[in-house]
Parts: sequence; structure tokens; C-alpha cells
Amino acid sequence: MIEARHLRVLRAVSATGSFSAAARELGCTQPAVSQQMKALEASAGTPLLIRTGREMRLTQAGEVLVRHASGILAGLTAAEEEVAAIAGLRAGRVRLVSFPSGSSTLVPTALAALRAAHPGTRVSLVEAEPPRSIEMLRDGDCDVALAFRYGAGQAEWDDLVVRPLLADRLVGLVPEGHRLAGAASVGIAELADESWIAGCPRCRRQLVDVCEEAGFTPRIDFATDDYPAVVGLVGAGLGVAVLPELAIESVRPKGARTVTVEPAVEREIVALTLPDLAQVPAVAATLDELTRAATRA
Repeated sequence: MIEARHLRVLRAVSATGSFSAAARELGCTQPAVSQQMKALEASAGTPLLIRTGREMRLTQAGEVLVRHASGILAGLTAAEEEVAAIAGLRAGRVRLVSFPSGSSTLVPTALAALRAAHPGTRVSLVEAEPPRSIEMLRDGDCDVALAFRYGAGQAEWDDLVVRPLLADRLVGLVPEGHRLAGAASVGIAELADESWIAGCPRCRRQLVDVCEEAGFTPRIDFATDDYPAVVGLVGAGLGVAVLPELAIESVRPKGARTVTVEPAVEREIVALTLPDLAQVPAVAATLDELTRAATRA
């Protein structure tokens, strides 16, 4: 294998005409230049220099290597500078995927802080709910996934780096004129006879589980992944809902009132990445800013 350091020596020898002059130019000793030239010839499998007394000239193979050396070394220099820029957060790209209520609450704060601290780092954002967002991370379609789960300690993310962000409690949402609108807290069983409006599939499944634990199966008349639509339906008096606090925070609940629901149910909000990606400076900085944004949420 031909090494870049050997090409630099060959180019210096070609330009100066001797090992001693090349050594002075490179800031090393003449024996070091001689050893590196021997190593390069061994790698090439053919002589690269013809020594005639004090003079040296390139063989045909040596001329070929010198001709390519400038382009190779220039490309390596450019690559080194680009990598250094990424490592120093003067450049870089992060592909972020987030669930909608995270996109409207945690993400803006985090990305604004990231841009202020590292303006050379570019972040792109697409929306997807788990488990689709987790599939995108494992498939290499994103670098960081903002996701949630109900019930910590599950093994579904054991292969990922998990950065816990916050616990997002579920709250009840009822029309303003509802009989329980002014209650300090509401047992979920008190809503057993209501018409329900359900959110995303994972939240919908959790709603059914919580209600069944309370002794009833909710009558879900409306189901939508769009949180503003859920709030609008509740505000129009078409039913009740249970939504995460982040979802309520991202939408003005016009015509609806929030109530504390018992028993308390929380979803864990996390940022996820792959172990190797966690070492990339731009990815690590994004995780840090998401963590800070969560402390202010």
C-alpha cells in the first residue's frame, strides 16, 4: 500500500534532486528520507529512482507516481481540512426525524441553540412517529430520532444510544361545557360512557390499555394522527380525549379544557442514535441541545 507520507518524500526528492535537499525541505534527516524511499519502492514493487553519483532521476514508474502525487496529496489535504471542520463543528450535517408534537416544542428550541453555537452545522428535519422513526434510524435514513415509548425498560432499543429527555404526562381534554371541565382531577373511569377521540396508533393503543385496566373499553368514534384535529373535535363537543402534555402545548385548545387524569400515565420522550453516530461531533451536539431544550419544556 502506497502511503501519503511516502508520496510527499518522493515529490520532494523529485523537486530538489537529492535526498539531503529533500530532507532539508521536509525538516527531517537524510537517512529518514532514504528509508521512506526504500519503503515506497517496496510498496510499488519497482525502482522509482536511478542514482548516478550525486544525481538522481526518476524512473518511468517514479514519473507516474510524481505526476499523480500532487492530485492525491491535494485531495488528502482537502479531505483532512473538511474532516477537521466537521470535527470542530465548523461544518457537518445532521438528519433529524421527530414525532409531530416534538417537532413543534422541543425541536425548534434545540435547533435554534445549535445554529447559534455552531452556524456551520446543517440540520434537516422530517416527521415520523415511532416505530417508523426507529426503522429510519436503523436503515441509515436519519442520524437522530426523537421518539417516545410507554413503559421504560423495554428491550426494543437495546442496540441504540438512548438519551432520556423528559416524562410527558397524559392529560384529559374535555369540552368547556363538560360536567368535569372544572374538576381538579378526573378518574379515567368517570369518562367510561363518553365518546372518545383518539390520536396516533401508539397513543390509541395506550388509551385502550389504560381504559381497560380501569374496567371499560372506550368507544372511539374519531381517530386522527393530527393533534390539532383532536383538539378541534373536542372543542366542538364531539367527545373527550387523552393527549400528552407536549401535544397540548403545541396547540391552542380552543373550546376545550384540560383536566388531570388519574391514574397518572406518562410516556418517555427520548433522543436516539446509533452507537457509532453518537461519536460524531454534530450528532453529539444535537443530542446535547435536545437535552437542554427538554429541561426548559
